[in-house]
Amino acid sequence: MRGLLAVAIAALGLALPGGIGAAADRWFEDITEKAGVAKPHRNRVFDNEYAKIMAGYTALGASASVADFNGDGFDDLFVTDSAADGRNHLYRNNKNLTFTDVAEAAGVAAGNDPSNATADALWFDYNNDGRPDLFVVRFGQSQLFENKGNGRFVEVTKASGLTRYANAITAIAFDYDRDGLLDLFVGCYFQPTNLFKPDTPRFFPENFETANNGGGLIAYRNNGNGTFADVTGKIGLRVSGWTLDLGHADADNDGWDDLYVAADFGTDRYFVNNANGTFTDKTEDAIGIDTKKGMNAEWGDYDNDGLLDIYVTNITSDYMREGNFLWHNNGKHTFTDVSRETNTYDTGWGWGGKFFDYDNDGWLDLYVMNGWVSAGPDSYVPDIFEMIIKPGIDLADARNWPPMGNKSLSGYEKKRLFHNEKGRAFSDHAARHGLDSTRDGRGVAVSDFDNDGRLDLFVANANGLPFLYRNVLPAGPHWAAFALQGTTSNRGAVGAQVRVTSGGRTQLRFVDGGNSFAGQSSARLHVGLGDAARLDRVEVRWPSGQKQTFENIPVDRMIRIVEGRAAFTALPAPTAATTSTTGAAAR
Repeated sequence: MRGLLAVAIAALGLALPGGIGAAADRWFEDITEKAGVAKPHRNRVFDNEYAKIMAGYTALGASASVADFNGDGFDDLFVTDSAADGRNHLYRNNKNLTFTDVAEAAGVAAGNDPSNATADALWFDYNNDGRPDLFVVRFGQSQLFENKGNGRFVEVTKASGLTRYANAITAIAFDYDRDGLLDLFVGCYFQPTNLFKPDTPRFFPENFETANNGGGLIAYRNNGNGTFADVTGKIGLRVSGWTLDLGHADADNDGWDDLYVAADFGTDRYFVNNANGTFTDKTEDAIGIDTKKGMNAEWGDYDNDGLLDIYVTNITSDYMREGNFLWHNNGKHTFTDVSRETNTYDTGWGWGGKFFDYDNDGWLDLYVMNGWVSAGPDSYVPDIFEMIIKPGIDLADARNWPPMGNKSLSGYEKKRLFHNEKGRAFSDHAARHGLDSTRDGRGVAVSDFDNDGRLDLFVANANGLPFLYRNVLPAGPHWAAFALQGTTSNRGAVGAQVRVTSGGRTQLRFVDGGNSFAGQSSARLHVGLGDAARLDRVEVRWPSGQKQTFENIPVDRMIRIVEGRAAFTALPAPTAATTSTTGAAAR
């Protein structure tokens, strides 16, 4: 009877009461310790007269970025620390769900010092040689490391021209002008004030809603000779908000990627790519002017209608009831917020959020990080209220902000795993699968680390230990994964779209260049197929504008496609004894 009850309740997607059958019903396993990645992130503690006031603003910098840096077919991880003496981690995948930290030997461990604090990281192939290079995003001056292909990296920050002092907190890369080279977009939080030794106390947001004294955005065009040029104003991307995240995608399927800017203070911005090397600010028409605290900019086609939608986290907490945005793409650069209707509105103090199909049913699910500062039992909220009700208060002056001490603010919040109910709504399955930790989550990276066709998760937590969750979904649902290589397009195929038709429906996936706050997921595209045992058609739309269509592609395999090449390669699972197969393009 208990077994039948477990099966019935699992089929309904419900958690079992009293722990009945809970282990069998849980599809993620915490392997952090045995995988060798249980090293904590530590916040930066500033050594200046404003240090006690800045504590809340430094509960950042916990990020995780995925790439196959050594080209062995298994995704690796770069994980940040932010302490003054902290060392960043480059975890090489040992192909058996264990990792070895090779950051010191590779030359990429030293990202923190008395004048710089690591905030994020981005893998992108800046010189188009087929090897992912590493951009370390920092409060202070960011770093660019060239991947030499022998397990070693060389810093090329100065040679590349990326020496501008900017308190950066996020970065993405995509080929905005379609010249075959990846360009770099850097989001900055504070203005370029020396946060470590500030010469003025007026470096905080001027207000909570429309602050225009933030760091904004820097756009760097790739010159193709190992250098970059700052083209921010030239291409129409001047913004002055407190940027927390950037996300790119082709919103209208015209072949040119557009840009979403999530701003903590100051309105979010939506820029349309004009297909001539410039952008136009279409914020008011596309999403309207908001006064919320944008944290995350993630794109994905959650309802399988062929248009990419946007998920933005905001603050829904004990003193700000803002709510997240799930921007449904209506086409023609207009969006409607359907977060309330889909049950994705309230997650708490939101940070990174990522679309991925964890159960391979063909619908994109959503995992969301939450919680700001989890500390003592006293709340920081009354202190904030006491400050903001003072007549004529100058919020930009750090001296007017109360020290946080050991108080909590929106702490101990549970992460959310939203299961997609066929594009109509989402239901929270985090507790069922053991993914509802209350550590202060920041970034999440999604990858199939063991190449078994089930997507795994790495979660970076501020000032705490991370989580590596192995997906142990029971066998049954089919899947396909795609590794794309550009030739005319950028080598990493960033911006490429894949449309997979099977079982009477078409799913859209695309290669993004670092979307989602403090997290970069695998460049390989994963598609869940449910009970569909074949792929009827696969269409690839390359950033160059070229299109290719393939048929008769096997399922439950990794498919490698090279731009312009008529044949694909179907790679076996890592434990399979079969050899690779090849197939030809339909046209």
